[in-house]
Amino acid sequence: MKVHNPFRVAFVATLGVGLGLLVIGGIQTLSTILLYVGTALFLSLGLDPVVAWLERRKLPRWAAVLITILGVLAAFAGIILMVVPIIVQQVGQLVAQVARLFESGTYDPVEELRTWMTDTFPLLQVDEVFEYVQDWLNTLDYAALGEQIGGGIIAVGGAILAGLAGAFIVLILTIYFTASTPSLKRSVYQLVPASKRERFIDLAEQITDSVGFFVIGQLSLGVINGVLSAIFLSIIQAPFPAVLAVIAFFFSLIPLVGTLTGSTIIVLTCLVLGSPTTALIAAIYYLIYMQIEAYVISPRIMGRAVSVPGAVVVIAALAGGALLGLLGALVAIPIAASILIIYRQVIIPRQNEH
Repeated sequence: MKVHNPFRVAFVATLGVGLGLLVIGGIQTLSTILLYVGTALFLSLGLDPVVAWLERRKLPRWAAVLITILGVLAAFAGIILMVVPIIVQQVGQLVAQVARLFESGTYDPVEELRTWMTDTFPLLQVDEVFEYVQDWLNTLDYAALGEQIGGGIIAVGGAILAGLAGAFIVLILTIYFTASTPSLKRSVYQLVPASKRERFIDLAEQITDSVGFFVIGQLSLGVINGVLSAIFLSIIQAPFPAVLAVIAFFFSLIPLVGTLTGSTIIVLTCLVLGSPTTALIAAIYYLIYMQIEAYVISPRIMGRAVSVPGAVVVIAALAGGALLGLLGALVAIPIAASILIIYRQVIIPRQNEH
């Protein structure tokens, strides 16, 4: 192909590259806002099945949306008014207890752990293990480590405040999107040619239903794990059961690895602040619970939400987490389910026609 005006071609190409860089920079600048909007859309799709269920009970759309929004606000207010004060109180007790242990000079967790391991595992060479650990600890730079911990505490405090502000923004956007879901869908559907609109609407409704049921299912798993953890940890007299139950709830919202990660944190907390026996009982409980959740609870709750092969679930969650963090891990599975819906109902039928 002969280029008649190289300057014009180069100028247009430069403008195209510049525009692309400008768009990428704008997306990076607005990444937090886009994260809020994406999270709110995700949650609003999770509330849409609740609104639809209320509409099937002969309620008008506005009443169903109002009841759903009031329910969300009541749940949010309940968490703030009931759970947060308990957590703050127990976190204060936790800090005070740790401070007393170290200020008294009588607390020696290493020696307590050595004694427990010697009594529990008499065949284990406990002294050799602790000598190896001590040699490793001697290589650490404690001054630099202390500076890192101090800076990390400040960063965590700032992140908590930013997280609370972000949660409030997401709540407002979720309420708006929930109230305007039909109009938003109609606006998107109008962009599709009339000849293909009916098929597009059918696929879009299947996809949004899949996302909605996934959100409800994941929240249900979190509630089940949080409630059962609160009951069990209170029974075994674990330290600060309310705090640990909230940890179990929030980590259960993360697909695949959330329950395992939260359980590990809870067991380690019981080991450090409780007793090795309490930690062992908690570890056994969570091992059993994870099996029940994976093979009994999760298939029953998530059966209507997604139908994705296990390998695809793992790959999707890892890829989503690497690209968008926690939100990416949350939305990766319903996105994978949506792609499979399009693959099964659009691509395969077209291939079979030829």
